[in-house]
Amino acid sequence: MTKGKVLVIGSNATRIEVQGNKWGATGQYLNETVVPAMALEAAGYELVLATPNGEKPTIDAASDAPAHFDNDESAYRAARDYYDNSPAMNAPRTLSSVIDDGLDRFAGVFFPGGQAPVVDLMQDAEVGEILRHFHDAGKPTALLCHGPIALAAAIDDPRAFRAALIAGADDKASEWAKNWPYAGYRMTIFSASEEKVVEDHILHARMYFDMPRALAAAGGRVETTPVDFAPNVVIDRELITGQNPRSDHPIAAALVQALDARQA
Repeated sequence: MTKGKVLVIGSNATRIEVQGNKWGATGQYLNETVVPAMALEAAGYELVLATPNGEKPTIDAASDAPAHFDNDESAYRAARDYYDNSPAMNAPRTLSSVIDDGLDRFAGVFFPGGQAPVVDLMQDAEVGEILRHFHDAGKPTALLCHGPIALAAAIDDPRAFRAALIAGADDKASEWAKNWPYAGYRMTIFSASEEKVVEDHILHARMYFDMPRALAAAGGRVETTPVDFAPNVVIDRELITGQNPRSDHPIAAALVQALDARQA
């Protein structure tokens, strides 16, 4: 017997638009996916991984290294083995199938990071349906690093919202977001200065918009740390958000605590 099921929503994106009509490689971050997943399983929860097309997410090569595990080679190898071989990470479902089977059976939902959610999850109507279910039910909803950008999917027309951000029309984006269920919530996400590190050293190009700007345009109360890559988790009602890769263990602990509290 398990304490309950937790839905893990992954991205299928492998490339991301950057300025200059170019594309950069992307994916999910290994530690941001595996550290919370392993913690949830260790706490007694069963995981169901789902993605838009039902295929397993691609791990961003930039994250596939011991550096994201405090340079602990054994921790990195354990994480890689878990992602490659664990049942939880190797039976992905489509978002539509988990919706059709009923969302009431899930105790909570978790979105890993990496830049990939900026491409598909933030404008996916099924992601929006899932988020509104967990919001209405008050069930723990956790999102890490770039993952919180998926909250934009709960906007009435997330594609129009995203297009306005890319065009630099923040006022227009805010108009599209006027019925957003997370308006006024405190939250965090990968900061603009942290993003610049990725742009300079990994993408070698500029993104079309930064993440705090996007969530602020939607109506979120965005809080990021003054020190880049310092762990940061913000909790407001059912929403649990983590700022960056180093927030992987703290958000895992916060999510387990929130899930356990609902079991009590």
